[in-house]
Amino acid sequence: MPDSTLNVTRTTWKLPAKLSPVAFAFFMSSIMAFLMCLVITATNRGLAEGYLGAVLEAYRLAMPVAFICVMGVRPVVLRLVKLTVRS
Repeated sequence: MPDSTLNVTRTTWKLPAKLSPVAFAFFMSSIMAFLMCLVITATNRGLAEGYLGAVLEAYRLAMPVAFICVMGVRPVVLRLVKLTVRS
């Protein structure tokens, strides 16, 4: 039987709902930049020794650039979706 005198408080760290577009852009750009770095590095260098290090080195530049790009093109993409999807 649970002890009713033990009051355990769970705290979760979450962003406010108004930051959903930023969180989406962060996760989308992080994942896509990493996948693209994997593919492009493999295409240029092959899967030889040092592959993962080269991927991570490329990712250091690609991720911030991808995040800025996703945030920048978001209004355009929202407009295109609105024009092409029935509501």
